[in-house]
Amino acid sequence: MRIAIAQLNPVVGDVEANVTRMLEMCRRAHDALRADLVIFPELALCGYPPEDLLLHRGFRRDVADALARLEQSLNGMSVLVGYPEYAGETLYNSAALLRPGEPRLVYRKQHLPNYGVFDEKRYFEAGTECCVVEMHGVKLGLTICEDLWAPGVAQATAAAGAEVLLSINGSPFDTSKVARREAELRLRIEEAGLPVIYANLVGGQDELVFDGGSMALDAAGELVYRAPFFAEALELLEVAPGGRLVPGHVNPAPELVEGVYRALELGVADYVNKHHFPGVVLGLSGGVDSALTLAIAVDALGPERVRAVMMPSRYTSDMSREDAEAMARTLGVQYDVVSIEPIFEGARETLAGVFAGMPEDVTEENIQARCRGMILMAMSNKFGDMLLTTGNKSEMAVGYATLYGDMAGGFAPLKDCSKTLVYRLSRYRNARSEVIPPRVIEREPSAELRPDQKDTDALPPYEVLDPILEAFIEEDCSVDQIVERGYDRKVVGRILGMVKRNEYKRRQAPPGIRISRRAFGRDWRYPITSGFAAR
Repeated sequence: MRIAIAQLNPVVGDVEANVTRMLEMCRRAHDALRADLVIFPELALCGYPPEDLLLHRGFRRDVADALARLEQSLNGMSVLVGYPEYAGETLYNSAALLRPGEPRLVYRKQHLPNYGVFDEKRYFEAGTECCVVEMHGVKLGLTICEDLWAPGVAQATAAAGAEVLLSINGSPFDTSKVARREAELRLRIEEAGLPVIYANLVGGQDELVFDGGSMALDAAGELVYRAPFFAEALELLEVAPGGRLVPGHVNPAPELVEGVYRALELGVADYVNKHHFPGVVLGLSGGVDSALTLAIAVDALGPERVRAVMMPSRYTSDMSREDAEAMARTLGVQYDVVSIEPIFEGARETLAGVFAGMPEDVTEENIQARCRGMILMAMSNKFGDMLLTTGNKSEMAVGYATLYGDMAGGFAPLKDCSKTLVYRLSRYRNARSEVIPPRVIEREPSAELRPDQKDTDALPPYEVLDPILEAFIEEDCSVDQIVERGYDRKVVGRILGMVKRNEYKRRQAPPGIRISRRAFGRDWRYPITSGFAAR
């Protein structure tokens, strides 16, 4: 049996366009690969996650029309596709097996994830029955994503007579996901004694990035096939009688930093392109965060679609000016220099009477950031480009960012990247070709909003700050548990207090790409008003 795995990058909600692309893939699978069956990922028909679109009557109609169109246009092909199944007033996360001349066969997902970024129990009812179908002499057991992340379904499907488990998935990327997927699949293989064919989505959807990496593991748990990561693919896998998988090409999994960079690149490209923006604009300060953001934007979109703006003030160093210009020239992007001094001085004069007799403090620093935000938003409005913000996770965690200033924008590529990871990503990108001036990476970080300012004036060194933040945000550790790892109790308490106080900022921040086990977004739901004291 010849199975084509269609690793698709759908657009959520655009079911008509998604079906058009599916049919094109089916034609290729039929003509070039001579496939018997094409497998599309979980909810590929409508894109994943469709969220409250599922509740809209017009969306329900579009799904029905698109599925009928796919079914009527197979031209001899069989297709397995994920879709939302409306059964009266009940909604299921389902897979439809469409075969020429045969009635539609439907499998309903039994395990509905309701943790992290997943919220499926808000929308779907769980299925209760296994599904096994024989095609070309092979008995295929149908499953959907979470069904193979927990015991039960795999064993029951094997008991129902399956020889191979087919799993369609919408599994988003994070830094540990590739290894965890393979580990979980091996557990199910050990329990059920069956090989697994795993088809995954690819592409960016808001803050999520689906990394592809569709794969097949034989009954011994050996990896015998893997599709590319972070790219659409249509590839053939052969299944011999009895369910034995014929080994195919195994694409390598990226190392951690490479995987994060490629996720950021794909996330930016899809966010911009799926929203039909002509390009992006960003502030280029001469610091490492904006430098890395610029490199990612150019790799994702091409230099002709990227505009960088240096906005110097009286505190901007010559080094920052020189390095920003050098990087912009190296990458070949549109580069503008717009001083904030006239706007900043005008704001100071306007507020002089109100602020009379009061010393300068963080207020004046924030005014500078807001001057820059105003300039960037004006350019975004004028040229139609989307504004990329350049802040990182460390800053967002402790509020080391200015609301309506450097936080202003449409998308934040580095929102889930700690400062220490930003440095690793920058070095990785320069190892491919040097586009970030080395002293941007080597210099001590500074916001340059007052004379001789350094980040360490307000924060612990990032090599101390970031592990504490990771322990609290991603591992839910208490103060005592973090202190046991060797960190000073007063420092830990101060940092976690900053995290708590700045929830109101994070709620107003633009979306950004999730790459960790827990990002500030879909899977971070702390209250803004809270009397909780971390201890």
